[in-house]
Amino acid sequence: MTQYPYIPNSNEAVRKEMLDFIGAKSVEEIYSFIPDEVRMKRPLDLPEAFTSEMDLKKHMDGILAKDSTCDENISFLGAGCYNHYVPAVCDEINGRSEFLTAYSGDTYADHGKLQTFFEFTSMMGELLDLDVVSFPTYDGGQAASTAIMMSRRINGRSTALVPAAMNPSLLSQLKCYCEGMNLVGVASCPNGQLDLEDLKGKLTDDVACVFIQNPAFLGFFEEQCEEIGKLCHSVGAEYIVYADPSSLGVVQPPADYGADISCGEIQPLGIHMSYGGGLGGYLATRQEEKYVMNYPHHLYNIFKNSKGQFGYSRALPERTSYYVREKAIEYLGTCVGLWAVTAATYLAVMGPDGMRELGENILYKSNYAQKKLSALPGVKLPYSASHSFMEFVLNFDAAGKTVAEINKALLAKGIFGGYDLSVQMPEQGQSMLVCVTEKTGLSDIDALVDALKNIL
Repeated sequence: MTQYPYIPNSNEAVRKEMLDFIGAKSVEEIYSFIPDEVRMKRPLDLPEAFTSEMDLKKHMDGILAKDSTCDENISFLGAGCYNHYVPAVCDEINGRSEFLTAYSGDTYADHGKLQTFFEFTSMMGELLDLDVVSFPTYDGGQAASTAIMMSRRINGRSTALVPAAMNPSLLSQLKCYCEGMNLVGVASCPNGQLDLEDLKGKLTDDVACVFIQNPAFLGFFEEQCEEIGKLCHSVGAEYIVYADPSSLGVVQPPADYGADISCGEIQPLGIHMSYGGGLGGYLATRQEEKYVMNYPHHLYNIFKNSKGQFGYSRALPERTSYYVREKAIEYLGTCVGLWAVTAATYLAVMGPDGMRELGENILYKSNYAQKKLSALPGVKLPYSASHSFMEFVLNFDAAGKTVAEINKALLAKGIFGGYDLSVQMPEQGQSMLVCVTEKTGLSDIDALVDALKNIL
């Protein structure tokens, strides 16, 4: 076996010593739990090693040149990751070496970084109208999963009620992460709003929490939030709301209509879209012991020492795997610390007025798009009775074309069409989820309308 000088434990004698210590005959035995059907049975398709950095760069540039991005195309894609404008200052700050390469250094030796994390949690707390906000999770899906597991630890119950029409990718994460939880779907009314009668029928004394998305996955605001919260609390369950932070400049935060735990994705707060990256989740609650002691993530606080000097520290670290490893209440990772820096920069630059203007800008453009697109023959807005934010559903059943066909034709015109709902949510028929952000120009919307006229 090849020995690599820069890869530890590649020496055969060292490898054998380690295997003997754990009682394994081979490295293969360690991975025997991985199902055979998901294993790759061939070597990775990699080119021969490049001997110079110049050749490697040329090779990688050739691969990247095949990509199509939102910079050279008009995009109406959303469904969880959004093409928001990123202020230049966000890239400037998060690209500084003291943040970029040292985001997870020793806390007590780096008070500037620690203050940045504290400012992130403070500004998120102000946006959400809640007392306690944790260090970011890996993504919004983990934040939602942790929120549900927090509810189970709080009340000892094992059923979570979730919208039947929730984001399929998010639901997949919940099913994977929330081991031991019974996830039960709650039906929707024809206008998309949650069916309160179905919710009442499923609220039992084993319900740990009621979880909703607001805006809902299909784009519209859930308009019965307060009533849902009251029904949830009537059986002693926790009320969890997954909210888009970019909407909170124009609508009430979840805490104001009864949410116990608020969670969501911080990618809209100054973070570029990236294939598999650029994501981070937020988690927020009131400052009550039952919530605080069930956060698995770092909490940051400000304190004054005996000399009257202010400093920052991690609070109650004994909850976390960072300190007590396998004895922790849940796993903690630090891979998104850089996005806390980025989101803090974004919120500081935007301020309350900027967040309001952001929401208004999106609403105006979304309403314009819905009016123009709904006038096309063969196109319907099935949830037009509910108020949408930046996403809405277009249905093409009457047009005689599939969303796949339409999106292929749009791509040929330099337009990324909406997310194809027919793949994971066939009950929606031939429908796409169209997304409009502050970066979408009225001319972009007009281009989509004209292209669809042509295609249909």
